[in-house]
Amino acid sequence: MKKQLVFGLAMVMVASSFMACGDTSKKPTAPETEQEAVEISQEDEDQVAADNCAALIDAIYVQERNDSTDEQCAAAKQAWDNLTDAQKELVEGENADPDYFGRDTGDASADDPLNQDEIGEKEILVVSFGTSFNDSRAADIGGVEKAIAKANPNWSVRRAFTSQIIINHIQARDDEKIDNVEQALDRAVANGVKTLVVQPTHLMHGAEYDDLAAAVESYSDKFDSVKIAEPLLGQVGADANDINADKKNVAKAVVAQAVADGNFASIEAAAKDGVAFVFMGHGTSHTAKVTYSQMQTQMDKLGYDNVYIGTVEGEPEETACENIIEAVKAAGYTKVVLRPLMVVAGDHANNDMAGDDEDSWKSMFTAAGDFESIDCQIAGLGEIEAVQKIYVEHTKAALK
Repeated sequence: MKKQLVFGLAMVMVASSFMACGDTSKKPTAPETEQEAVEISQEDEDQVAADNCAALIDAIYVQERNDSTDEQCAAAKQAWDNLTDAQKELVEGENADPDYFGRDTGDASADDPLNQDEIGEKEILVVSFGTSFNDSRAADIGGVEKAIAKANPNWSVRRAFTSQIIINHIQARDDEKIDNVEQALDRAVANGVKTLVVQPTHLMHGAEYDDLAAAVESYSDKFDSVKIAEPLLGQVGADANDINADKKNVAKAVVAQAVADGNFASIEAAAKDGVAFVFMGHGTSHTAKVTYSQMQTQMDKLGYDNVYIGTVEGEPEETACENIIEAVKAAGYTKVVLRPLMVVAGDHANNDMAGDDEDSWKSMFTAAGDFESIDCQIAGLGEIEAVQKIYVEHTKAALK
């Protein structure tokens, strides 16, 4: 239980409680020595400092930017820096914990936020959900952005994230400022951009894509031309069997990379060795959730019998981790390789997939007791060259 009172106040509360109850047999025990009182006081001060920092973190863990966001981010980081190591361990709030500032996710300076002005008249705005994992942001999102920039040297490539929560996290922790969609569009207008192409790094035409399309539409009269390119997996399709070239190319790319990273000679050789590859997507209640079923269909059509598509959210239902475990077990595979089916290897990949908590996929597969080994490949789709080329092609199609 958190102690919130210093010694003097505690004694007043002890007396008040005793008088109210009128029961001398249950009188609380007060500190017996001055040293004990000092220790209680220090513990209270530590908790107050930690709680103050947690409250400041919770204040910026929001999806809406406001006029005070910059100051709030700076205040939260200053409060964290002022804590002792012991106090940092006490930070706990609705969303706050010691990992918010304390977790090492790589070197933020290796990432380019692409928020420069002097854009010119032609801009390609690459829009991502975002991630606070620095290494993944640079390799996965940055990898896609660089590939698009290389393929379009006469265009300015800029970045926007749709998650303000992530934007605030990065700004507070690393002092790296990334535009949200509104800021990026305002920047384009202020710089006199006439032709704008928006390339989402989203996986599908889901809720995030719909929100982005609505935001861009509200600025359509600010430019001579505005186009939104296709997300990675292209059009959704009518049912689980309605697949397209994008899904086929992504399936081939991600499986080839997983096989190579696992040092297997081929997907067939891995299957003979009893290895199943499980790709973990996010999942969604949006109608686009059929995309995950289509990806499973595509894997089956390619003959990847030991490849399974799952989702964190368990939507569609057959993609829930429990169902994937049963499917892999029923097929007789004894070894499992887990890998994210996500553009970035961020929080979901590191925690929901490969974390040590009992509800992580690694832990759930281990707890099943039916597998000799469970290996995790923590790498996003965005760092795969073949996937980057698909985004480049989608951008190229929108430029026509």
